[in-house]
Amino acid sequence: MNQHNNIDRRAFLGMTGVAAGTTLAGAATGKTPLGSNSLAPGDDHRGVACISSGNGRPATSKAYEMIMAGRDPVDAVVAGVNIVESDPNDMSVGYGGLPNEEGVVQLDSCVMHGPTHKAGAVACIEDIKNPASVALFVLKRTDHVMIVGRGAKQFALAHGFKAEDLLNDRARKAWLRWKENSNPNDDWLNAEQMDFDPNEGREGAMGPIPFTYGTINCSGVDANGDLASVTTTSGLSYKIPGRVGDSPIVGAGMFCDNAVGAAGATGRGEAVIQNCGAFSIVREMENGLSPTEACLAVMKRIADRTKQKRLLNERGEPNFGVTLYALRKDGAYGSALMRGRGNFAVTTSAGTRHEACASLFG
Repeated sequence: MNQHNNIDRRAFLGMTGVAAGTTLAGAATGKTPLGSNSLAPGDDHRGVACISSGNGRPATSKAYEMIMAGRDPVDAVVAGVNIVESDPNDMSVGYGGLPNEEGVVQLDSCVMHGPTHKAGAVACIEDIKNPASVALFVLKRTDHVMIVGRGAKQFALAHGFKAEDLLNDRARKAWLRWKENSNPNDDWLNAEQMDFDPNEGREGAMGPIPFTYGTINCSGVDANGDLASVTTTSGLSYKIPGRVGDSPIVGAGMFCDNAVGAAGATGRGEAVIQNCGAFSIVREMENGLSPTEACLAVMKRIADRTKQKRLLNERGEPNFGVTLYALRKDGAYGSALMRGRGNFAVTTSAGTRHEACASLFG
């Protein structure tokens, strides 16, 4: 991790205090300041850009290509995440996503268009591979923001989407392994209780039981400063049926304000919902923080407001993961995660690549 991303938490908190002071000065003049503090290379970028979570390099590349061809950013970012939604090897999104505890894949998504400030969302939709596209139809074709469950599926079918079984063989095997190992006292035998090799008849050993609360967020800005953002997910693996995380909630898993910027989140959705994650990031940018600073400030808020002992480690820090993403109207961008190392996807005129996320707890 380079020096821009290895951020000292105390130094960051000191800088955010300075930024808050400049924000108040800007507010007194009636002007919205743009942050100039640089904690990472993306804070200094200007111009057309698309950013996404770490699994989103195909998404940012596609979205950038479409934006440069003159397409609306909202169509571009949705087309970008459609690639990942349709990938059977991504177990956190769309086709191939891990199911709920009953073995049913339930998907969530929301999308927002900066110039019109319109949003569309679907939650707990079943049998439809590309929920981001359905959310876009909600945005464009209805006066609603969110449609859920059976109604969302019927809405998708009415607009020509094809119903199909989303539980592919890889995800089904992962779910069965989870069922076999979730409770040693139930009637599902785990590997140690079986009288034969549990991998017999399967293509090699399955390895650790897959578990995910992964997602994909993608935001884009064009040369006119117009923005759009989308988040889509299969949600928490093996969740209680009907559980909805932050991904389809405007202001939590995604938010876009064409006067300021766009933001999104992946990771523990409950924590993001309870802190209005994406909305808060955009407001921090409006108040003068750079994208990286804004992500870190909201990450700190999430950490400070995590009170349940079962969600804290021995140092009193959250024991779960969250990653936040921000794209400003002028093309500056940034990302931060709770701890450790991670990356996010970026496409600009310099090409498509991964860049390192800032980290709150190192």
